[in-house]
Amino acid sequence: MKKIFLLAAVCFFAATALAQDAPKAIFYTVSFPNAVHHEAEIVMTIPQSPASEFRVRMSRSSAGRYATHEFGKNIYNVTATDVSGARIALKQIEGDVFEIAADHPATVIINYTLFGNWTDGTYASIDPSHAHLNMPAAFMWVPGQEKRPVKFEFNDLDKYGWKVATQLKHDGANIYSAPDLQYMMDSPTELSNFKETSWDVINTGGKTEKINLTVHSDDAQPVIDNFGRMVQKMVLEEKAVFGELPAYDYGEYTFLDDVYPTTAGDGMEHRNSTCIVQTVDKVEGNEVRLLSTFAHEYFHSWNVKRIRPKSLEPFNFEHANMSSELWFAEGFTQYYGEMLLVRSGFHTVDDYTRTIGGLVNSVLNTPGAAKYTPVQASNHSVFADAGVSIDPNNDNNTFTSYYFYGGATALALDLRLRSEFNLTLDDYMRAVWLARGKVMKPYTIPDLQNDLAKLTKNPKFAADFFNKYIYGVEKNNYEALLAKAGLLLRKAQPGKAWAGPLSGNAGRGRSGQARTAGAEGLPIQSSTIIGTPIYKAGLDAGDIIVKADGKDIKDAQGFNDVVAAKNIGDKIVVNYKNRTGDHETTIILEESPYLEVVTFEKAGKELTKEQEAFRNNWLSTKVQ
Repeated sequence: MKKIFLLAAVCFFAATALAQDAPKAIFYTVSFPNAVHHEAEIVMTIPQSPASEFRVRMSRSSAGRYATHEFGKNIYNVTATDVSGARIALKQIEGDVFEIAADHPATVIINYTLFGNWTDGTYASIDPSHAHLNMPAAFMWVPGQEKRPVKFEFNDLDKYGWKVATQLKHDGANIYSAPDLQYMMDSPTELSNFKETSWDVINTGGKTEKINLTVHSDDAQPVIDNFGRMVQKMVLEEKAVFGELPAYDYGEYTFLDDVYPTTAGDGMEHRNSTCIVQTVDKVEGNEVRLLSTFAHEYFHSWNVKRIRPKSLEPFNFEHANMSSELWFAEGFTQYYGEMLLVRSGFHTVDDYTRTIGGLVNSVLNTPGAAKYTPVQASNHSVFADAGVSIDPNNDNNTFTSYYFYGGATALALDLRLRSEFNLTLDDYMRAVWLARGKVMKPYTIPDLQNDLAKLTKNPKFAADFFNKYIYGVEKNNYEALLAKAGLLLRKAQPGKAWAGPLSGNAGRGRSGQARTAGAEGLPIQSSTIIGTPIYKAGLDAGDIIVKADGKDIKDAQGFNDVVAAKNIGDKIVVNYKNRTGDHETTIILEESPYLEVVTFEKAGKELTKEQEAFRNNWLSTKVQ
């Protein structure tokens, strides 16, 4: 009886609201009678529904994600009714698609239960502490009706002591709206007793933009206020890159931050907000560490949400969205997210050298970057971006993350613009912003090349850079470029014996650990890396090392201890087993190719005035 009464009330309220405010809007009512068991009850009212048969469906992809995600698996009890509650025939024709027959009434109401128990930027999470809703993971929609406005009613807020944080337009009380499906799907919503701090930024041209920081965590309000001041400093540093903030819809931008040890961890950009999930106990004591995700995601409010790849416009929620431009959209953002924390004063130059070292190693010491271009790495995102497949792959040897590949490319371009043209990557990003992002003109890779040619007044340089480093696999001279800033690129472990990494998360399926967890010896969990001594010795995933140099091996530390006692060029006899039986091979130890970056001062080298000036111009604050 409760459910029937609720449905009748919902239908009356929805019909009234739609008639008064937006007759063509699709209306969602969201209630949480069983939040303790991670369920929400959702009622979707479709007035003026299509005259013939039509479909409703869940999404298979999500804004900001490039691989597919099967959101349809987490809805059930799906029914269709008319406004009186009488059942309408509903046929499930695919796992996440339902069809309503042609003889339906003008208003169709879809009811379903949503299960959510994964807190990150992609899925939904529901419990008595919050409802963390990524819209594609939570709401069905009508293909062919994407341009219709959308309204939401969030119930049970008082019951749980929740407030609403979202970029959706607040229409009053607990009613929120979006102009169309694309905006709705790009509007994550957090219902919780979060703490909030806000500030105004006077934008270039005089318009005020309001920035909101909402944090669902076990922190006191003064901690959040202090963290807000840190975020504000970072926001102004990013504004200085482009010369202005975007003109945010409704004049506001909102950080939705969820902080708790058992969350999945994530950062997901949106047009006027970002969803950040962090796996620590609280903000207090972790402020600087947490800022990295904030810096990256906020930079996206320019680069990817407005400086928009044509390949992602419009975003398709029915399948994976492949983009050849992620080296720029994600990679250049990766570069700025870390570098701007130096400009903001939160990281030192010595801190930053470790980040630079990681970027350089990603392009100089990974098989993926040796064989595949940034464009090809970007296209691989449909498999690499938190995809749902469970079998192992060979990413160790075929894929370099477009985040780091692009970040290293941005680093090289920045240093080359500074040393060869008396320009900066800031100048380039500002030029792309004005030509593409500010006017919302989606770009292609040739557009980015043309913008570089115009900025440098040197089409030959732009063509050479793109042909070699974007369409090709050639590498910039990082040693010479970094030296201009008084930074030394050198071997990380010179003179020490090295066999190569034995295992890692990359390339391992979810069940990979379970398959060898009970094995005696040291199981190799993932593909060994091309060119390493262990690869050359014929060892690979599925092999179990039982002896090395005559010593029993029980774990990675035991194997590493054997290697550490040897010299470059020494040979280690390894006994191992696999499904074909017991085997023996010989590893010839080499010097690790991995590099590190240190300041000239730390390396005992003289820092010239020119190098000091170059470094300061690059890494000092740009906020006036």
